[in-house]
Amino acid sequence: MSTTITPVEPVEPAPAPGGRRWPRRFVRPGAAALSGLLLFASFPPRPLWWLALPGFALLGWTLRGRRPRAGFGLGFLAGLGFLLPLLKWTGEEVGPLPWVALAAVSALFVGAVGVGIAAVSRLPAWPVFAAAVWILGEAVRARVPFGGFPWGKIAFGQADGMFLPLAAVGGTPVLGFAVALCGFGLYEAVRQVLAHRAARAAGTDGAARPVRRAAVAVAALSVLVPVAGALAALPLVDDSAEDGTATVAAIQGNVPRLGLDFNAQRRQVLDNHAARTEQLAADVKAGKEPQPDFVLWPENSSDLDPYRNGDARLVIDDAVKAIGVPTVVGSVLSPETGKLRNTLIQWEPGSGPVATYDKRHVQPFGEYIPMRSFVRIFSSDVDRVRRDFGPGNKVGVFDLAGTKVGLATCYEAAFDWAVRDTVTHGAQLITVPSNNATFGRSEMTYQQLAMSRVRAVEHSRAVVVPVTSGVSAMIMPDGKVVEQTKMFTPDALVREMPLRSSQTPATRMGTLPEALLVAIAVGGLGWIGVRAVRARRSPATDEAS
Repeated sequence: MSTTITPVEPVEPAPAPGGRRWPRRFVRPGAAALSGLLLFASFPPRPLWWLALPGFALLGWTLRGRRPRAGFGLGFLAGLGFLLPLLKWTGEEVGPLPWVALAAVSALFVGAVGVGIAAVSRLPAWPVFAAAVWILGEAVRARVPFGGFPWGKIAFGQADGMFLPLAAVGGTPVLGFAVALCGFGLYEAVRQVLAHRAARAAGTDGAARPVRRAAVAVAALSVLVPVAGALAALPLVDDSAEDGTATVAAIQGNVPRLGLDFNAQRRQVLDNHAARTEQLAADVKAGKEPQPDFVLWPENSSDLDPYRNGDARLVIDDAVKAIGVPTVVGSVLSPETGKLRNTLIQWEPGSGPVATYDKRHVQPFGEYIPMRSFVRIFSSDVDRVRRDFGPGNKVGVFDLAGTKVGLATCYEAAFDWAVRDTVTHGAQLITVPSNNATFGRSEMTYQQLAMSRVRAVEHSRAVVVPVTSGVSAMIMPDGKVVEQTKMFTPDALVREMPLRSSQTPATRMGTLPEALLVAIAVGGLGWIGVRAVRARRSPATDEAS
């Protein structure tokens, strides 16, 4: 009869009696919160992308070998440490309650991830399974509830990082997986070094070597494979002009006031963007700026419905005629019945509006209020949204002077599908018109700009981001920002941008990489479940082992 020898995890020494016991109890919870803070600090506007690696390493130490309840609690603390500061902008004008509620609900998903990481940490090659469990958590959070909230995907903090080329391989899931895997691998490498020293000190080096070699190989590969993969993916990052170039103008008209009342003077917001466009037209005529092929206005640049408001239509028409090229205008359409529409309008000089794109993923608790009567109990600010917005159902691609431009309005840039399907429908360049005036001078605009940089590499497309109040930017297909504005300053960016039609592996494969990583996570959790069932059925065998 053969007997399988299972390595026994080292048992932590019992806590010392007396006054040292309580401080020791707070070590892991404190480490969990600190790991979350490190993840937060890795996000823009700080160029500290590498902090995500020690963040995951510390999270791995915190969760490895924990029981499910402890795993949930520690994961939840890590989620709060990460998401509370990251999402602070959501309470910029409505106070701390919505901000804290959103962060806490999002942290519940990280708590569930903590349970999964604690479970799979008992498996061989556990860093691989743990990183896959993290991506599983992000995948769920990006879909539920209310269509999901993917803000805070680890990939969105890597716009300046060495792993960014992996976005072109498998999108945000593969990029995020590589970062988490490398972080967990770093912890495992340190753990193996300490175990080796302990074994040598105890004189058991020879007996421990076979087990340790496999574990060391896992640790080394967990660090080296993501790095090697990122280097191998570098040829996919290409900013050459496959289909020629287009000279693009992005208008930032600015708003008369900050916060939720940014559009209290809606005509002023429209006038600002029209005036800045007409100034650009004058600069072009004077030879100060090149003639653009088309012009992009931001989301909500005209909150007056030009189909129902003759004055607004005239202002837009005059500005477009002055510049003399197709212009995309962000507007709010208010039909007599039904829901509002957050719409981008293709406006041609001499012809007026010829095509529209309705934002497909409208923002819950911002553009529409789910469970309005219940939410009103906690905040009367819900009544600022007097009429809900409804979603569109068509992919946004405009043909602007012969260039196919993909449209993803503001919040949509956070969703993988909302950007990808513009490229699969022929977009040669992407624009992300946004309105960040609601969030003042917070970090929100920089976090969103980083998303557009990741999307540029993911799909190998130039991305133009026109914003009402900043930061507007021109992004090359390699993710580099080549032009940007200051916040709350009227401006116009004009630049020749490359057009591309080839598709990256990430674009072609769509959700397949994410599905494979989710399958790895589910497989690891299933493996743990089978082991647990077997352990209950044969306790005597386990004791003998």
